[in-house]
Amino acid sequence: RASLLADIRNWIRNTEQHASDNVNKILVGNKADMDESKRSSFPSLLISGLRNGGDIQPAVPTSKGQALADEYGIKFFETSAKTNLNVEEVFFSIARDIKQRLVDTDLKAEPSTIKINKPDQAAGAGQAAQRPACCGST
Repeated sequence: RASLLADIRNWIRNTEQHASDNVNKILVGNKADMDESKRSSFPSLLISGLRNGGDIQPAVPTSKGQALADEYGIKFFETSAKTNLNVEEVFFSIARDIKQRLVDTDLKAEPSTIKINKPDQAAGAGQAAQRPACCGST
């Protein structure tokens, strides 16, 4: 359904506009245990529950859900709470993606090398005699 896809596009834009940079997103279709002809009266493409004036929205075909996910470069899963199809996989997938994003962010923030500078020869020559000897030796 076109209005449902437009709603999802709007939610994704709002997320990109108001959430922190590089927030992880995933698109999940539900009711995968039903064939498409039977699930036409159920929501099959959800991001955080979808209702419009209390009416349940019609289904979106799998191909359109996948195309929308591809358009935004996000993963797409079809799930079924009834049969437990892909339910754990969705959670594990987003958890892995979040963990990887955090690792990548940490790696970018940390320098990959440590720079050790030699003391200036001219400045260090006069100071060497003033330094106390190690361990009390003279």
